[in-house]
Amino acid sequence: MQNSKLMQGFTKFAVKLGNQIHLRSLRDAFATIMPLYILAGLAVLLNNTVFTWIFKGKALERIQYWGVVITNGTLNISGILIAGLIGYQLAKNRKFTNPLASAMVSIATLIVMMPNTVQVIPDVAKKAVSVSAVMPFSNLGTGAMFSGVIVGLLATEMFVKLSQIKALHINLGQNIPPAVGQSFDVLIPILIVISFFAVISAMLNNMAGMNLINLITTFIQEPLRHVGTSLWGTILLYSLGNLLWLFGIHQAVIYSSILEPLLIVNITQNIVAYQAHKAIPNIINVSLVQSFGLIGGSGCTLCLLIAVFLVSKNKAARTVGKLAVAPGIFNINEPVIFGYPIVYNISMAIPFVLIPSLGILISYTATTLGLMSPCVIQVPWTTPVFLSSFLATAGDWRAVIVQLIVVVLGVLIYIPFVKMNDAVVVAQAGN
Repeated sequence: MQNSKLMQGFTKFAVKLGNQIHLRSLRDAFATIMPLYILAGLAVLLNNTVFTWIFKGKALERIQYWGVVITNGTLNISGILIAGLIGYQLAKNRKFTNPLASAMVSIATLIVMMPNTVQVIPDVAKKAVSVSAVMPFSNLGTGAMFSGVIVGLLATEMFVKLSQIKALHINLGQNIPPAVGQSFDVLIPILIVISFFAVISAMLNNMAGMNLINLITTFIQEPLRHVGTSLWGTILLYSLGNLLWLFGIHQAVIYSSILEPLLIVNITQNIVAYQAHKAIPNIINVSLVQSFGLIGGSGCTLCLLIAVFLVSKNKAARTVGKLAVAPGIFNINEPVIFGYPIVYNISMAIPFVLIPSLGILISYTATTLGLMSPCVIQVPWTTPVFLSSFLATAGDWRAVIVQLIVVVLGVLIYIPFVKMNDAVVVAQAGN
């Protein structure tokens, strides 16, 4: 009875967390921007591997321009993109009637909070010089992602609340174009929000010689990212996410809302470093977790399917396995989660949570020891096993071997639990 109440309480808390409006908006925004990150990863991969095999000298420089401009239009403006997307998604989740205005306000506010004078190194110089009225990619891109998140949330909340005050509305009547009417309807809230943040920006600059980007990066982004995406922090959060599946709750409640945004920041920094031929800063990132902790889907259930085909004598389990293997190759495993099932199946709890953690630990250790290259390309989460590790590491065949080791170990760990599950099913049928 106590266990049942505990399970119900945990389930209720997890559902409430997953429905939290800010986390949901964050998840939706990053899901929307994901194609751009994948495109950026593809461009960096081609620029630094395939093109270097085919072209040399000036020809290589000309063809690589293609990848450079794609990076500029994706990663290097990701800070302002994520601010706008969060503004849009949060306003939509708040049922606000003009979410596009929220996106516009979020982007404008983030720009307002950026420094007006920056240090840059000209192409022909060795020392940095002060330049005014420019916005470098370092402030627009991955370095501003966390600032974009925070500004997007704060500016949108303020804008939506002010827009609900009828005294601040300007009604031009009905005989005007709808777009014009909507613009004037939120004119005063827009003026207040952007002016308010501009005052904060001016105070930070004049009194402390700082800006919001520096403050957030130094005191919020980096400490949170280092803790959340450390080896044990990642394993803990990812394991908690997989644990939710045992209660029928999608692991995205924790993974997509809390962990994945931090992991995406890490892989974007890796992509930029790889493109610039610099040391790769982050071993733990979204590509490593997905390639080595999402083999066949949550719980590395492709290993489970192989174990079922090897040792299971249960007809229903083998039938589910045949139906689930095709989507499982592309890391889609709802047929296994609900058909085998994993949900509320105590027999599968240990391997389902353990194997993904083991995959992350093994790949982290292999990268640390130099046995495989770090993950520097963001690949789609649906990329099949072996191809995912090869692409994520920019073509390192050793990563495929490491992934194969994880698969073999996963199958061996699942086997005794598959046999146990068969015995439980038989016993339940006998009753």
